[in-house]
Amino acid sequence: MRAILSVSDKTGLIDFARGLSSLGVQLVSTGGTSKALADAGLPVTNVSEVTGFPEMMDGRVKTLHPKIHGGILARRHRPDDLAAIKSQGVELVDLVVVNLYPFATAAANPETPFDELVEQIDIGGPSLVRAAGKNFRDVMVVVDPVDYPRVLEQLQRPEGPSLEFKFGLMKKAFAHTAQFDALITHTMQSIHCDEHGEFRRGGQILSWMSDGPPAVPLRYGENPHQKAEWSPLPNGMGAWEVHQGKALSYTNLLDLDAALRIVLEFTEPAATVIKHTNPCGTATGATTAEAYVRARDADPLSAFGGIVGLNRPVDVETATAITSTFIEAIIAPLVHREALEILGKKTNLRVVTTPFVSYRDGQRREMRAFLGGVLIQDADRVDEAREPWPPGTSVAGSRPSDSEPRTSDIRVVTRRQPTAEEWTALRFAWRVCAHVKSNAVIFTGADRTVAVGAGQMSRVDAVKVAVMKAPAGSLKGTVAASDAFFPFRDGLDAVADAGATAVVQPGGSVKDAEVIAAADERGIAMVFTGRRHFRH
Repeated sequence: MRAILSVSDKTGLIDFARGLSSLGVQLVSTGGTSKALADAGLPVTNVSEVTGFPEMMDGRVKTLHPKIHGGILARRHRPDDLAAIKSQGVELVDLVVVNLYPFATAAANPETPFDELVEQIDIGGPSLVRAAGKNFRDVMVVVDPVDYPRVLEQLQRPEGPSLEFKFGLMKKAFAHTAQFDALITHTMQSIHCDEHGEFRRGGQILSWMSDGPPAVPLRYGENPHQKAEWSPLPNGMGAWEVHQGKALSYTNLLDLDAALRIVLEFTEPAATVIKHTNPCGTATGATTAEAYVRARDADPLSAFGGIVGLNRPVDVETATAITSTFIEAIIAPLVHREALEILGKKTNLRVVTTPFVSYRDGQRREMRAFLGGVLIQDADRVDEAREPWPPGTSVAGSRPSDSEPRTSDIRVVTRRQPTAEEWTALRFAWRVCAHVKSNAVIFTGADRTVAVGAGQMSRVDAVKVAVMKAPAGSLKGTVAASDAFFPFRDGLDAVADAGATAVVQPGGSVKDAEVIAAADERGIAMVFTGRRHFRH
């Protein structure tokens, strides 16, 4: 087995390469990656020894050669492909480990000359990634260091890496190259080359890019008297494409972000309708259209003029359902052409797409300003609900997250255990509640929100708001989720009075024993997760 390694981001590289070598994988590498492996004492073959040509033009040409791409693209089930590469002395390549030049870093650095910025446009890397992605059935393509441990695990399976795993890597790889190309395009479109050969933006000579992709003017900020602009992230994670509709506003983007965060929690078809960054309805369904209609109808009054998030491509049926009422904007991974024609009849409707796979893995950092400076934190991820509840169950395609806590931290603290249906509903509720502004208490069924109490000063008030919004009697038999612990039993009593039969909360209050006793007294099943999800 043979692997090509050529990475800009060398995070975890040496341990990964050491693991590959221990499995008998031959390592072929280029430039700085080859040197790093050799310096670590690993057996490595430089790509020039494979091609018979030296790296040329400061590394501009090194992997663009038939002896590399022939080995990647050869289809193992095609005797003619195998005969062709054999006749030319080409050896198979089974694994391609590549991440692209640091264009974003160069663009963000004010010391980077414009010509150097152009040099950070990768050519060979995307070609390797695309070739391996195209032949994903036979070749694994890895673009993210977070996947290294799983690749090693898959290689040790007696039956070899699963097709599902390889296909997942392929999708992630094409998202990686798409983001890279989008960032280059976005950056270069703001630059004008004048008759004197000077590169200019906004009338000024541009010798370097100090602020990444150009800012996009918005209609206004939170209010019409506030000016605002949108600066896409320089690392490509903000590669949002706007297909139609009125110009986006500051609040539109915040609501689209809130919608995206919620639907990313689900692997099944899911939809959410957002108002002022809170979900007024969230649901899953057998189809995207079903999920959307159920989310909209969870609170149809609030859904009017809302922002919709979908975790599946928008098809004709979903587009028809969306245009049947007034919606401000939608965000989804893709919109089918026929669906876009339907959405186009609503000329003011903003339609935004973004490659969802780019957000699913890896630790993200978040930033926001306050009057005393800038706050930076890791993104909040509901990792403890990625696996099925209760702990020990499994579903097809599920896998544990690399982050803690996992479902092993989920525990029942009451005498009564949740029923199977309650377990499903509690997990659903927990994934949604984490994205509701604090203090938050929500009531749900197994696959749809019933009432949302968001942004209150006490948990009892949050319950009261949810009860006020719920149709009479609709909370009977629901489950409830609280984003932080109940400091006193009054919140738990309010949930029980509303009709919920089970509750999920982090636990950790000095009054936990009192709250647990109250739950036992009311016959409620209660689950502690050990993890709080405040959202301010």
